[in-house]
Amino acid sequence: MLEPLPALEPRLHISARFARNLPRRAALSWLAAGWSDLCRDPVQSLLYGFAVFVLSALVVLGMIWAGLPLLIFPALSGFLVIGPLLAIGLYEKSRRLKTTSHANLRQMLLVRPASGGQLVFAGLLSCLLVMLWLRAADLLYALFFGLLPFPGFDQLPTQLLTTPRGWALILTGSAIGGLFAAFAMAISLFSFPMLLERRVDALTALGSSFAITVQNLRVVLPWGAIVALGFALSVLTGLLGLIVIFPLLGHGTWHAWVALRPPAEREA
Repeated sequence: MLEPLPALEPRLHISARFARNLPRRAALSWLAAGWSDLCRDPVQSLLYGFAVFVLSALVVLGMIWAGLPLLIFPALSGFLVIGPLLAIGLYEKSRRLKTTSHANLRQMLLVRPASGGQLVFAGLLSCLLVMLWLRAADLLYALFFGLLPFPGFDQLPTQLLTTPRGWALILTGSAIGGLFAAFAMAISLFSFPMLLERRVDALTALGSSFAITVQNLRVVLPWGAIVALGFALSVLTGLLGLIVIFPLLGHGTWHAWVALRPPAEREA
């Protein structure tokens, strides 16, 4: 005898306590607020951006010196993961400008986050994610080109743009790299501002950042596009653009966090 079909259960309601329903144009207001913070005591922010430029240039030169120029491109992509951590001093300046009219460079460099050492732990997790992406990029090159040595920058465009294996590597690498970048940005974009402002553990901050991103895609995606465009412009200028663009985006990201952060009592 056939058993009766079970009754349909209503769909479970998914809590969206991180959703803020902001319009897409809010991303432009964050950029404008970031520019305003940059223009207040601009020397501090520009010096901060210059330090990030020097650090980035040293990383690129170090890879060339170590004979690993192939990893420069994925390493630059990994900057989107490390960038929110490097911008912690810029968040501190924007936070202080809400209560005082001045934030000096010493305060930006010697940040004392509310979460203490959890900020370092979150940074280590982000670095591990970058290392994983670098390893994946190395394996992808070996998958398509075998164990042949890197051809050099003079022959690289020919290898990538005029051969089927090069096209396949570009398509596959872009797809996998895009997934890495999207996930990394989702967990890091708001986690470091949260760790600066609130006493939470690293995993809670990373998870909250992911939830904030997923539940506010309408406004976070335009902001992510602005960040990606700014990074692309920095690369096209030989990383010199970081001197201005990095502080601008760092200050803007703090205002994005302020607009999207959940009430503090809900984090307890």
